[in-house]
Amino acid sequence: MNTPKPMSAPSLQMPAPVAARRRRALAPLEPVGARARWLLGLGFFVVFVLVWAAFTLGGFVSPTFLASPVTMVKEGYLLFTEFNFIHDIGMTVWRVVGGFVLAAVIAVPLGIAMGTWKSVEAFFEPFVSFCRYLPASAFIPLLILWAGIGEAQKLLVIFIGSVFQITLMVAVTVGGARRDLVEAAYTLGANSRGIVARVLIPGAAPGIAETLRLVLGWAWTYVIVAELIGSSSGIGHMITDSQALLNTGQIIFGIIVIGVIGLVSDFAFKFLNRRLFAWSAL
Repeated sequence: MNTPKPMSAPSLQMPAPVAARRRRALAPLEPVGARARWLLGLGFFVVFVLVWAAFTLGGFVSPTFLASPVTMVKEGYLLFTEFNFIHDIGMTVWRVVGGFVLAAVIAVPLGIAMGTWKSVEAFFEPFVSFCRYLPASAFIPLLILWAGIGEAQKLLVIFIGSVFQITLMVAVTVGGARRDLVEAAYTLGANSRGIVARVLIPGAAPGIAETLRLVLGWAWTYVIVAELIGSSSGIGHMITDSQALLNTGQIIFGIIVIGVIGLVSDFAFKFLNRRLFAWSAL
């Protein structure tokens, strides 16, 4: 007579495919899919806002020191409807773009020259490296004396804060060209001008575009510093006025607006770089 086999307890182990996916997700340098990347990035902001709301709406932090998300949204609405905040945003964007473009127009050709010809690098590199460590905000008193408190002063602050960074980073990118490609071009009959135009610049173009994307983010920090002193418009000016009134809701809203504009410009730069340099691994 066959005795019935005892029923085994249900397995507590997760299915093999799920365990494999979890191991892959936690593996070093394992790429993340586009959908998972968006969900994870959005998840952080959700958690951040929830913690912020818990501390402020729960009464753990005084509204004088930190406004709640609800108050911040209300103050932002008032900024747009009653205080013409869109004009401040436009002025700040104009200053960032203007100063950054001026810096790029000078720095990119100079960086290419420094990366291409070592004599040019030896002449400019000590001065550029010296100026790279000088904070742009330290020039504000001099720039106010030289250019007043108008737009020229603010553009120059962004220019000074960006031009030396771009120059050195472009020089390093161009100077890191593959020697075998250069030698192959010489073998095929290219002259020095052809090496620069057909090998060095095309090879460094994706890296130069990435450099411009990174420095554009730094330019936003410089414009806010410039607008904190002697300015009658701009996001930085609004933040200063709100600080005098202890309006932390408007201060936080201004900071968030800066972050959103910077994030949009960063995504736009990435999209443009992918379209222009689809062959690159960047």
